[in-house]
Amino acid sequence: MPDASIKTTASGRYLVAKVSGEMDHATGPVLRPQFEELLCQDKDSVVLDLSDVSFCDSVGLNTLISIWREAEENGTELVLACTPGPVQRILQITGVDQLLPHYGTVTDATTALGH
Repeated sequence: MPDASIKTTASGRYLVAKVSGEMDHATGPVLRPQFEELLCQDKDSVVLDLSDVSFCDSVGLNTLISIWREAEENGTELVLACTPGPVQRILQITGVDQLLPHYGTVTDATTALGH
């Protein structure tokens, strides 16, 4: 069983999704449908709390980009919060940090979203 999970908390028009474990080739097939389900919950915004993500490879990165694109198409704002240093570095190296807004805390993210 791949080591990854998502736990959600809804508040008003936004949803906070805490991602735990690894985001890689083994967990991609597990996480992808869970991410897609987040976008079906009729929220204006989704905050991905990545504080418990221990690893992210190219598959995890591609999953984030795909989910961001789907969110854009659905009119849902997707942002990242609490991104660990190694994951943040991958986002910076690949330029994904320019696509996906990211915040130091979930509170910073929800404040910026106006919720």
